[in-house]
Amino acid sequence: MGVGSVMMSLISPVMERMAPYVPGEIFPSFFTVSIFQNALVAALLVSMVAAFLGSFLIIRNLSLIGDGLAHVTFGGVAVGIVIGATSPLWYALVFSVVCSLLIHELQARGLLTGDAAIAIFSTGALALGLVVLSYWGGGITNTVEGYLFGNILLINSQSFEIIVWMSIVSVSFLGAFRHILLAMSLDPISLEVQGIPVGRIGRAFSIITAVVVVCMVQFIGALLVTALLVTPAATGQIVSKSFRSCLIWSQVFALSSTILGIFISAELEIGTGSTIALVSVSIFLIAALFQMIVLPLLGTEPSAR
Repeated sequence: MGVGSVMMSLISPVMERMAPYVPGEIFPSFFTVSIFQNALVAALLVSMVAAFLGSFLIIRNLSLIGDGLAHVTFGGVAVGIVIGATSPLWYALVFSVVCSLLIHELQARGLLTGDAAIAIFSTGALALGLVVLSYWGGGITNTVEGYLFGNILLINSQSFEIIVWMSIVSVSFLGAFRHILLAMSLDPISLEVQGIPVGRIGRAFSIITAVVVVCMVQFIGALLVTALLVTPAATGQIVSKSFRSCLIWSQVFALSSTILGIFISAELEIGTGSTIALVSVSIFLIAALFQMIVLPLLGTEPSAR
């Protein structure tokens, strides 16, 4: 029995007890039906990890890497589908990790800026995916659309185990190296002088980012990854006065966006990924307008980074 199975054996009874109090006609099934329970818990786990990671990406000026790696992931998925792989996401993971490491090395060695490297790899992988699908794969199928725009039911038992382990490893890494990651964004040279392995930590951070993006693609879609990787963290940043409070608020906004998005999409029978993205952006706009307009009118100083 895997870690995910043990987790669900503990969480499932609690969710079933909550079901009678959950609003809606369809949404309560996410608390009673096994496959929906796994999907909901996995989505919440990925959202929390993505918001945590997104806060570090923003301070390191790597906000676009999530969007770039999501496009890279699509290229890997396309190759996997054409080859006939049982799980195309393994190909997506390889593509994403390799490109993430290459982007890191190009930036670390001063050969390219981060945004330039991201743009090159993302457009190249996206173009590869489209060409492969057009020539060998029969074009954009329903399966491909699921990876492009998100389908929460793509999260099966195997994917759930991967997401649980990804969450454990990612949170452990980010928690253990949070101070070093912050310092790396300000003065990496002084860290190297102190003997801290900046290069290895940077590469590990790149791998973690790639794995998180691949997990996100399953339920929010390759085209909408930024909505949960960056937007909740950005919202947390504009309402917080410290990095610690930013981390906390980003979790709140990410979980709120995911739960509201899944609820609305289930009740209205519309796309899950796009609904989560729309809710996330709406929360950001409300927070931004509150900071820019309401607080000045009340004579309160807006939160500053």
